[in-house]
Amino acid sequence: MDRTSGVAMWRQIEDRLKRDLVEGRWKAGDRLPTEAELAESFGVNRHTLRRAVASLRDAGVLRVEQGRGTFISDDMIDYAISRRTRFSENITGLDRRPSGKVVRSGQIAATTEIAEALEIWRGHKVVLIEAVNLVDERPVSLVAHHFPAFRFKGIDTAYEQTGSITRALGQYGIGDYFRKSSRVSTRLPEASDAEHLAMARTQPILFVESINVDLQGQPIEYSVARSAGHRMNLVFEF
Repeated sequence: MDRTSGVAMWRQIEDRLKRDLVEGRWKAGDRLPTEAELAESFGVNRHTLRRAVASLRDAGVLRVEQGRGTFISDDMIDYAISRRTRFSENITGLDRRPSGKVVRSGQIAATTEIAEALEIWRGHKVVLIEAVNLVDERPVSLVAHHFPAFRFKGIDTAYEQTGSITRALGQYGIGDYFRKSSRVSTRLPEASDAEHLAMARTQPILFVESINVDLQGQPIEYSVARSAGHRMNLVFEF
């Protein structure tokens, strides 16, 4: 830092952090050192450091999560919701790398909500696949997929083998399927959701309930997606 340049110290710190970001020292989602560590490294007091951080936060370069620290703001992903919504295709089309990690799977009894969406009786068995969707190794959504077990028994195993809902459905003769409806709301995440998505519980999630149908219009999947609102924009295409 140059104390004789006539440029305020907090402004020099702001410019230095911006330069570090451009040069690749930091990348989207990285957590910065603590306030005390940064202040010491720049040779300034915490008040000066806080002013630089506040300016970068207001500019959208940084985000501050109470109790967790200061992070480089994430790149926002424009995720298309259309009649044919496919996670891997959407993300690959953005020149990003999709992947997934199963959190839990198996058969459960259909709740009233699940039964109505899949047009089956309450209590009938459904196959649950709950997985974290990642983009470039960063978690963006936690999705619970529900399939009627009488038609898709073992699809959880097929998903683990293929890594794709679309390819897993293909093993059951579903060559194509379409989005019948999506209902979007916002809420704060549960503790487990926040943990899987590596986000603070004070940050909102996008809560998306969707029904997919086969070519005959029969419901084949009811999904509930919890997406990190600071990492993903939902773009509805018609």
